[in-house]
Amino acid sequence: MKIDLNADMGESFGMYPMGDDDAFMKYISSANVACGFHAGDSSVMRKTVGLARRDGVQVGAHPGLPDLQGFGRREMNLTAEEVYDIVVYQVGALKAFVEVAGMKLHHVKPHGSLYGMAHRREEMAQAVCRAVKDIDPRLYLYIMKKGLIGEVARTMDLRCVFELYADLGYDAQGNLVITRHHEVQTASEVAVRVVRMVKEGQVRTTNGGDIAIEGNSVCVHSDTPGSIEIVRAVRQGLEEAGFQVGSPIL
Repeated sequence: MKIDLNADMGESFGMYPMGDDDAFMKYISSANVACGFHAGDSSVMRKTVGLARRDGVQVGAHPGLPDLQGFGRREMNLTAEEVYDIVVYQVGALKAFVEVAGMKLHHVKPHGSLYGMAHRREEMAQAVCRAVKDIDPRLYLYIMKKGLIGEVARTMDLRCVFELYADLGYDAQGNLVITRHHEVQTASEVAVRVVRMVKEGQVRTTNGGDIAIEGNSVCVHSDTPGSIEIVRAVRQGLEEAGFQVGSPIL
């Protein structure tokens, strides 16, 4: 009865703030920290790692496509070698900040369109998994159960954490419904949906039907409107349902 609660963090850039990482960090067990390509910068990375250390939260790298303007949510025509390079570059940078803070990097979770590309295209999945394994084969890889990357990771003996999404919709095939901006949602409704996913392995899709779903970590986005209320309600709902919130042991 243990479940991980993760969030994408450190997505501010220079003078442009994104989300309330200070408040949000208190409710999660794993933080996926942006590495400067889709969001974040060196100072934001350092500060976010410091917040995670303060609250006992495990830190993972959240590498994305080199697309600040599009927040990494626009697909780019990159080769597999380029994807490998950008993942190594970003994870390596965050790993240094984590180690300077006296911690160990816990996981890697691709961001946005890179995440989607790695789930749909085998050469992209191979590039991401090879980058993670070359950096440290003990790292966890945060991905969806559905998609190509899980099988690729298995063949490389990588440890996977399968995600459920609190504040994104699923279509009838179990694919995430991705939008440029997260929609406004009611915190209590999100919490009920998450508890059902975790306890019953079921989720209501955008067409009104139910599908089976599997995961051992729940992602809540810090840039969703009302995100603090949502993550607080999700954590409370999980704990009241008998779950202990905690990250996988490194």
